Amino acid sequence: MNKQPLSSAGPKEIAKIPGAEPQSRLDPWWWLVALVVATIIVLVLVRPDPFLRILVFVSDGIVVSILVTIITFILILVIGLIGGLGRLSKNRIVYGIFTLYVEMIRGIPLLVQLIWWYYAFPIILQRLGLDITKLIPRDFFAVFMAILGLAICYGAYMSEIYRAGIQSIPKGQMEAARSLGMNYFQAMRFVILPQAVRIILPPVGNEFIALLKDSSLVSAVAVADLTRRGREFMAMSFLPLQTWIMVALLYLVMTLFAARVVGWIEKKTKFER
Repeated sequence: MNKQPLSSAGPKEIAKIPGAEPQSRLDPWWWLVALVVATIIVLVLVRPDPFLRILVFVSDGIVVSILVTIITFILILVIGLIGGLGRLSKNRIVYGIFTLYVEMIRGIPLLVQLIWWYYAFPIILQRLGLDITKLIPRDFFAVFMAILGLAICYGAYMSEIYRAGIQSIPKGQMEAARSLGMNYFQAMRFVILPQAVRIILPPVGNEFIALLKDSSLVSAVAVADLTRRGREFMAMSFLPLQTWIMVALLYLVMTLFAARVVGWIEKKTKFER
């Protein structure tokens, strides 16, 4: 079989090389991110009062929203993995516990859960003789409970994603690993989970984007995130239209940027079956 030298290959031949497709070089949706950023810049330059004041006022809320999202997502990955493995356990007690967790958590609205963790959970601990407010600094208490509530809620959904990803791996993979002398945990760690993680990347990325948006609900439990700072500025300035235009644009930038990063990771880890 004759092979054509790469130097003499035409654009069509080069495009057939994995990773050399023109569309893989730059995601065109980055232009939408740039457009939204440009819109914010234009608003700030054309009307610094009030848009620049709004941006400066809510800037610390942006940092809080991002930190809450990242820390929570790391916890969700761990909780989801444990929950997914529990849902696949052959032990009826373990399976029942994690199934009950998933079914109950998914049946309660996220906002209700956040309020429960912030207001009701400390009371339960106090009646058991534990004062959680002494263990957690007062300034960090609201953020801690918000992260806990988000992690417990999204962990249930992530458990199902892990479970579906693991079950999508052919059973022959586990049998082959066991035939090589691996025990169950070694087979899961070195054979099954690496393949499952690549399969579940798209839904996991979607969960991160949804979490970033739902992090706005933590404003209901005294967390000074972007949404709460926007509400404070609106109450102070009586400018609801300008305030929520800026807040919406800032959330849009963060979600669009996260979506593009997730898409880039998916392309880098994509493999043909």
